[in-house]
Amino acid sequence: MIKLNSYLEAPSLLILGLKMSQQHLEKSSRISGFYKLPLEERLKIVAAWANLTEEEIKLLSNFGNLDRKLAESMIENVIGAMSYPFAVAVNFRINAKDYLVPMVIEEPSVVAAASNAARMLREANNGDGIRADASKQIMIGQVHLMKVPSPRTAVFEILRRKEEILDLANSTNETLVKLGGGAKDLEVRLIETRRGPCIAVNLLVDVIDAMGANTVDTMAEAVAPYLEKITGGEARLRIVSNYAIYRLARAWVRIDPEHIGGKEIAEKIADASAIAEADVFRAVTHNKGIMNGIIAVALATAQDHRAIEAGAHAYASRNGVYKPLSIWDIDSQGYLVGVLELPLQVGTVGGAVKTHPIAQIALKILGVKTAKELAEVMAAVGLAQNFAALRALVTTGIQAGHMKLHARNLAIAAGAQGELIDIIAEEMIKEGKISYGKAVELLKKYQKEIAK
Repeated sequence: MIKLNSYLEAPSLLILGLKMSQQHLEKSSRISGFYKLPLEERLKIVAAWANLTEEEIKLLSNFGNLDRKLAESMIENVIGAMSYPFAVAVNFRINAKDYLVPMVIEEPSVVAAASNAARMLREANNGDGIRADASKQIMIGQVHLMKVPSPRTAVFEILRRKEEILDLANSTNETLVKLGGGAKDLEVRLIETRRGPCIAVNLLVDVIDAMGANTVDTMAEAVAPYLEKITGGEARLRIVSNYAIYRLARAWVRIDPEHIGGKEIAEKIADASAIAEADVFRAVTHNKGIMNGIIAVALATAQDHRAIEAGAHAYASRNGVYKPLSIWDIDSQGYLVGVLELPLQVGTVGGAVKTHPIAQIALKILGVKTAKELAEVMAAVGLAQNFAALRALVTTGIQAGHMKLHARNLAIAAGAQGELIDIIAEEMIKEGKISYGKAVELLKKYQKEIAK
């Protein structure tokens, strides 16, 4: 039998293996030196492993608007690229300024819902639209010390030498300090773990317009040896925390109920919000709707969306119970008021933001100049997306708009092209039978009619 990793020693055997039936291949994911191989050779190995067709190999090889060499410089073991739709949400007015908001997402109805919500909210807050504000761009770098002989004494020793530690951290990035950023403060906590006491040292770093993970990681690693020396302990972890509680973004809106369909709808939205506050199962989906908007903007602008998600959901649980990130209620004058608060760790410089050409185009379309402004826009989009979802839920239901787009996707998946896509989608919606099987059935029916 032939192992796929034998390609490294005998390329001809892999080519022979591609011609063999799958049951005669002995698969092994242990491939020594895979990362050293040219992209084409890595793709050949994967093609053999998965028995990919020529068409599938061709699709993987299409890098679209991302240069192949750039893709290989961004991550390891690249064999291809994958495209997602790049859209623009319209109608947004945030802090009295108009925005076109780039969004990258695969889920139907999200962009349409955001645009529709933004249209309804444009005249809110005396024409300012959605209001938003973001705090200073403070990230936390952590050093965790274990096996400290006198942990309580060590805490005070660290605090006593705070300025020395901050100076040491700032020595790693003089440019950031000159721009007004850098390590600004230090927190020390004594925590108990199942492996014994641990001292957690938090560096509070103003990263200005960067997401800041690399900067903060470097600082944490730089101060760790000194912390070991003054405490007698051992540094176990030296890394950024994605629980960015000092990097909060807030958005709020005050809406005349007449702009959104009347007082009854406003009351129902407030009820839906109250349910999310009381029911964790609802709170999770409530927050998922918020993140639909935020993460779509994050993907378009090449942000670390995993860090954003982790920080947001941790913040939702900050009081020990998972809660919604936004609250909607009726004020004393009968207006619907919505507020959103969450940590947003985003950047307009550095990392993939500067590397990916489409991210640069997205930022150009958005017109933001600072990380603070980007965070404010993202928070506003999250609030608008949340409003759109709640309004749909308490009126027509969430599926009305979603299923129309879903029906089109199913028609395309079934093989429909051109005008047939909309014809099949509309018929499925009319019959109330929206499924892949129904799309295939209708496609066959229309193809027969066309052939006559």
